[in-house]
Amino acid sequence: MARRKLILDVDTGTDDAVAVMLAALHPALDLVGCTTVNGNVEVQYCTDNTLRVLDHVGRPDVPVHEGLARPLVRPDFPIPRAVRDLAGQIHGRTLPVPLSARRKADASAVEFLIETYRSTTDEITLVPVAPLTNIAAALTLYPRLVDRVPEIVIMGGGHEIGNITPSAEFNIWGDPEAAAIVFAAKFRKITLVPLDATHRALVSYDDCERLRALGTPAGRAAADFIGHRIQVHDEIQRMAVAGTTPVHDAVCVGYLVDPAIITTRRLHVAVETTGTLTVGRTIIDTHFRGGQEPQCDVAFEADARRFMALLLETFAR
Repeated sequence: MARRKLILDVDTGTDDAVAVMLAALHPALDLVGCTTVNGNVEVQYCTDNTLRVLDHVGRPDVPVHEGLARPLVRPDFPIPRAVRDLAGQIHGRTLPVPLSARRKADASAVEFLIETYRSTTDEITLVPVAPLTNIAAALTLYPRLVDRVPEIVIMGGGHEIGNITPSAEFNIWGDPEAAAIVFAAKFRKITLVPLDATHRALVSYDDCERLRALGTPAGRAAADFIGHRIQVHDEIQRMAVAGTTPVHDAVCVGYLVDPAIITTRRLHVAVETTGTLTVGRTIIDTHFRGGQEPQCDVAFEADARRFMALLLETFAR
């Protein structure tokens, strides 16, 4: 069976790191490259963290292409200090794995995306788990990207849950204009994994101990990253179950291997770009009130046991 090719677009903090390791190590996946963008931390730290994580799990062959340092339109980035402090608690600027000896790729993220999809004869899934700035910029320069990408799997948004404001999730809020472009672009298939799903796949301290007991670089690193997330969430954004955390971005990668990890509904999704209280909100039309054709497969449920089993199986290698 052919391995599924993917490009992972990341703003590498703690949950991105688990996603990178899962994409890099699972035998059913072929990680073509990683692109980085401003988000959880400034883009140069995202790039450094991505290189560190890939090298730590024995995948220095995967190139890392640095992307845009600011959103498309908004002038207030790097993001306000209060928000950066929150992200800093959850992610930190530098992940606790050794420094990489290599450098980022010469081509920028946007150049890499355009040239890869322009020249490839392979089906390469695009998985952005960060603000959508790179993807929107590539679409603007190369509109045929929508025809070349077989599926785009987006971690972002929320219907009932926000995490950076009462109404918005961080990745969409971080560049709402870019997100609006991507959702309106008529990709062949859009799969959206919002907070509503990732908060159903919570990982616990006990799960961290199971990962650590694997004794592998990926298992130990995942335990460290996730354990830190649990500690911070318990202090500032406690989950429905204390002592747990979502690992948002890794759920998207898990779906590529085991689609049953999430359960989706076909719905129309738009992004608010001007609301004073709702900027960055994903408007998910669950009751078909807007008269727009559904264009997204939106996940509202996730199977925590299947997700954890996949992490353990993969990181045991």
